Amino acid sequence: MSLPAKSTRDDRRKTTMTTSTRNPALESPSRAGSGDAGRSGPVISVQTLWKVFGRHGGDVPGSEELSALSRKELKERTGCVAAVCDLSFDVAPGEVFVVMGLSGSGKSTLVRCLTRLIEPTAGHVLFKGEDILGINERSLRELRRHSISMVFQHFGLLPHRRVADNVSYGLEIRGTGKRERSQRAAEVIDLVGLSGYENSFPDQLSGGMQQRVGLARALAGDPEVLLFDEPFSALDPLIRRDMQNEVIRLHHEVGKTMVFITHDLAEALKLGDRILIMRDGRLVQVGTGAELVGAPADDYVRDFVREVPRSRVLTLRWIMRPAHADDQMDGPEFGPDVVVGEAVRAVLEAERPIKVVQDGTLLGVVGNAEILAVVAES
Repeated sequence: MSLPAKSTRDDRRKTTMTTSTRNPALESPSRAGSGDAGRSGPVISVQTLWKVFGRHGGDVPGSEELSALSRKELKERTGCVAAVCDLSFDVAPGEVFVVMGLSGSGKSTLVRCLTRLIEPTAGHVLFKGEDILGINERSLRELRRHSISMVFQHFGLLPHRRVADNVSYGLEIRGTGKRERSQRAAEVIDLVGLSGYENSFPDQLSGGMQQRVGLARALAGDPEVLLFDEPFSALDPLIRRDMQNEVIRLHHEVGKTMVFITHDLAEALKLGDRILIMRDGRLVQVGTGAELVGAPADDYVRDFVREVPRSRVLTLRWIMRPAHADDQMDGPEFGPDVVVGEAVRAVLEAERPIKVVQDGTLLGVVGNAEILAVVAES
């Protein structure tokens, strides 16, 4: 199985000089709750989801008084802990949707609720329109085997099995024949860059290589959705960066819908088409990286993104201004989703404003003043 040359999200962004490769509906400057992501129906739709740990946790979602309490207040009054509180969001087909928050924010509980590894207390989790919370155990097993796979932080490899056997384990459980299992394992091992290590045992591999095995295992069953629960947090920084690039490359090649959990803002900005920020189990804001940096919903998000270099995240859409009557309109054209940092040189070298154009329509212009204002804040 031959592979195209490796690609990164930055490589793909450079193609937006004239047209955008990202979903325009996800790029419009708006605050949280601005509308559904994607042009078709969501693959995953989470609706008013709750997970409350405690003896009387089931009483919390239906109580207007209890559901309004902060996590600390609820714990003091009832002894219950609300890990996920009234959460709603959609994940579009092919989207990399990142859920981010500090330790204890509820993000790992949330991702486990999506396949009922942890049973939600209330709400709905729809997969392609079907409520997962209403299906029986057999259907749930089939969902996990065929449709949604998970990559865990601690790899979860079987130490007595070789790489190829670890990768094909899910297919074996599914009942796939040995020849087909071996063929599929070889394909995904090659896909994640581990050809030549098929017969190695996990303890003979580095941490990054072990996580590649976990990723290959998740891909082997050809699921529609991949869930990642902080898969790279235990890796060294350089290996972590390589694995982030690997996820970007794989997404570019296989186009899977991905839900990625992290506490690292830089990782979230690098990987995510959209990012949901959680705090104490609740949604604070959801949007593109540019939306979070350009229009933070509150001081919590503002503090989160304070150190982010704005020129590396904001797009021309965010800094363009209307064209003036005296503007010379024969300057170069850029797409609205070009990152500011990629346009700096062209803007400063031009003797006139650059035009921001989408589908033949002039959206605005960007000149030296607009560019320098962002660069000065970076």
